[in-house]
Amino acid sequence: MTHIAAHAASDTTGITKPAALIDACAQQALSGNGIFADQALALSELPAAFTMDILAAARRVTTAFKTEDTFTCGIVNGKSGRCSENCAFCAQSRHHDTGVAVYPLLETDTLLDRALELAEAGADRYGIVTSGNTVNGQELDRLCEAALQITARTSLKLCASLGQLTPERALQLRQAGFSSYHHNLETAESFFPHICTTHPYADDIATVRHALAAGFRVCSGGILGLGESPAQRVELAMTLRELDVHSVPVNFLNPIAGTRLADRAPLHPMAALRSLALFRLIMPRKDILVAGGREHTLGQYQSWIFMAGANGMMIGNYLTTSGRNMTDDMTMLRDLGLAPSSSQEEAQ
Repeated sequence: MTHIAAHAASDTTGITKPAALIDACAQQALSGNGIFADQALALSELPAAFTMDILAAARRVTTAFKTEDTFTCGIVNGKSGRCSENCAFCAQSRHHDTGVAVYPLLETDTLLDRALELAEAGADRYGIVTSGNTVNGQELDRLCEAALQITARTSLKLCASLGQLTPERALQLRQAGFSSYHHNLETAESFFPHICTTHPYADDIATVRHALAAGFRVCSGGILGLGESPAQRVELAMTLRELDVHSVPVNFLNPIAGTRLADRAPLHPMAALRSLALFRLIMPRKDILVAGGREHTLGQYQSWIFMAGANGMMIGNYLTTSGRNMTDDMTMLRDLGLAPSSSQEEAQ
């Protein structure tokens, strides 16, 4: 904790006053500078009674820096199963027996149909996701052809999530019309060996940097609830801040039968929301969206993600699990006054 923040948050006996700590962190984030790791850790250690105050601080920061409409994105599982990586949470890993569907890269018409469906539902962004460490050259060419058709037929901002990336492939995707590249770090570097051993963390960092260098809007985040400590959640957030990615997707583990994490209990909804709030306080200017596991972890508290610092969310189905009905999600946004202006007008 900085000397200024520590002074503001302590009384003469040296005992930290929670309310003063939360206010000092909020003021620092409102200045545009995210809070430090030790401040985030101090917030994570406060009693549960202060969770609402932490969420309120995160919401203040969101409204200060994210004045545009809440954004929504949808994805398609463009190529499924038989992934060579052994990520402990993943239903598509060939190291797990999950019964997940296995199929090659979808045809261009199918990728286009999914884009049209999402555009009709009100999504802003569309991500094409493929299983595996990367795609081959023929698959890359087909994805670029699909991108040309999607950008010609819709106004969706197009995102690729194709695994590891080289500078040359990044340029090809940019020229085809992809404007964003998604590549999650999944968890903190210190916890990564517990989750995946088939590639080094450095490969994921390199892919994020290649995407940034190519001029992509880079979307990179992770999954909370894998068994990591609160300190490791802060570590992940600090790494993403250092990389200076544009958008941070926060996922919550949805345990899948047949994976190594099948029996892991979900985070408590308030613990999940509190972690989300810390991401906002650490990265006040970034887009933060809630993606997979929202329904399973948050249940009736799904709308609270916006109180906790999110300014976007994924809608529709995920890679191998079903999401909430898109109409219900858009209704929720309208009820909160967070839907795009055109959607608000249509509802009146």
